[in-house]
Order: sequence, then structure tokens, then C-alpha cells
Amino acid sequence: MYDSPFRYPKNLPIKKRMSSGIAAQRAPCEKLELTRVDARLSGCASLPSLSTIDSALRALLDADQRYNSQIAEIIRRDPSLTARLLRLVNAVHYSTAKPARNIDEAVFYLGVHKIRQLAMVTQIIEDFQKMTDAHRFPWKQFWRHCIATALMTREITEWLQLQVDEIDYVGGLIHDVGKIVMASAFPDHFEEIYHRRVNEGANLMQLEREVLGVDHAELGGMYLRKQGLADAYVEIVRFHHAPELARYQAKVTAAVHLADLLVRHSKLGESGNHAEVPLDSWVESPAWKILVGHQEDAQGDFLRTGLNQSLERIPPMLDSLG
Repeated sequence: MYDSPFRYPKNLPIKKRMSSGIAAQRAPCEKLELTRVDARLSGCASLPSLSTIDSALRALLDADQRYNSQIAEIIRRDPSLTARLLRLVNAVHYSTAKPARNIDEAVFYLGVHKIRQLAMVTQIIEDFQKMTDAHRFPWKQFWRHCIATALMTREITEWLQLQVDEIDYVGGLIHDVGKIVMASAFPDHFEEIYHRRVNEGANLMQLEREVLGVDHAELGGMYLRKQGLADAYVEIVRFHHAPELARYQAKVTAAVHLADLLVRHSKLGESGNHAEVPLDSWVESPAWKILVGHQEDAQGDFLRTGLNQSLERIPPMLDSLG
């Protein structure tokens, strides 16, 4: 069951609890026109890591000659990244006889692509946290959902052998950025939406449109466009619940949608959307048709089995990220 972010603190005096309860029953928030939503976004905090994700590390990893010692030296400058890297490599390679004892060994075991992903997670999540510190919500579980979706998106694109660079991973990581923007720029609407979501069990996106005027997918796309992000990310975030509407990154958007369904089905983290995702229901999703609809049944069954196996590998990786 969803852990309501609006539960009274245990040490709050009874009188204040009562007054807080009265305040919680205030009139519903005003539904906003799109122009007012857009204007409010202008004052919303930016996410610098989305456009400058560890440029030194990325440049080094993209170089033709990759030297593990140089990569390790850059990682050592970030204690948070160092700790996460060691935990991650030992979680991914838990079957090895000896755990990685230092950064050089971790770089060797993990590989440059996983290191780049980890750098993105570290910086983007830190930026997210700055925007949401003031809101009582199970954010740690939300981060787990986002990271799990990013990992699963990468698994899907690798199974399908799609050449998408890092667009798939970053797209999966930021697919729910609209919820973070909502909490930061529209805190009263955010509280009302999640109060009502807990108490009424309504469809989350329908409730967002009813209370705020836009859902988190549209809001996230608007925010990323204002921040000058690449059209690929704007489209992935905007249509991650309706991949059939994507025009330029349809397969990556579909992969993110499918990953989101798989992660929600396995209840990895907390997205705020509690609609049940039954076993194998994603095969009926528009994303599945976009990605594998042209394949024979035997190939589809093979992919489905592979994705279920991939899903089993994600929990220990999430645990390693702390």
C-alpha cells in the first residue's frame, strides 16, 4: 500500500494535528490553463546534469583509446560515485570468486558503459533531490523505480539490438521527471493529486489532468523543452505512456513504456501509479507491437523469456546503488 506523504508527524501536538487536518480539507486547487502552467515552469529549478553529465568522464569514455587508470582517477574525485561503483560492481558480479577491492578492479569488471550509466544516475538523482527536498513523498522508492526503468530499458534495447547510444538509458531514467516538476512547481496540486489518488484510487494521469490541467507526461515534456533538452528526450518523456504517438524516437519511447510496465509489475520502487500490471499484460501494449509486432511468435516468446530473466537481475543492482 502506498505510504502517504501527508501522514501527521508522530510528535506533532494534537491541537496542531487538528488544525492541520482542517487545512487539509481546504477547497480543491484551481485547475490551470496551459499558458499558466507554462509560465510557472519558467521559475522551476533546472537540472544542470541533464545537459552537462560529467563531461570529463563522458569525453574520456568516448575516446578511441580508453585507459582504465585514467577512468579510475576521474572516478576517485567523486566519493559518492566511488562508493556506488564498488557496490554496483560487486552486485553485478556477485558470482565472481573475489569482490572488487578498488576502483581499478571495478572499472575492469564493470566496463565503460555501466560506469557511464552510473555517473548519470549519481548526478541526475542528486539534482532531483534538490528539487524535492521539501516534499514528504517516498522519493527513495521513486528513485528506485526510475533507475529500474532505465536499467530495464537498456535490457530491452540490447535484446532487440537497437543502436541508440545512451538515449534509451537516460530516457528511462527521466521518464517521470514531470512528477518531480509537479512537486516542485505546483506543490499544492501535487499534494491534492496524491491525497486523492490514495483515497479514491482514481487513474493517476486522469486525476492529474483533472486537478492541475496537464498530466505528468505532458508537464515533463514541457519542462524539458524549456530547459533546452534534445527533442529525443522531450518526445520520450512526453509520450512514454503513449508510444504510438512518438514520431522520431518511437522504438526508444516504446522501450521506456515497456520497461515501466515491467518494473511496475514487479513492484520495483514506487512510481505513484498503483494500477495493477498483470503478468504478461505488456504483450498487449502498443509498445510491444512497435518493438516486436513484426516478429514471429517463437521470437516474441524468446524475447519475453529473456526480459523476465533480465528483470530478475535488477533488484541486486538497485540495492547496490543505496
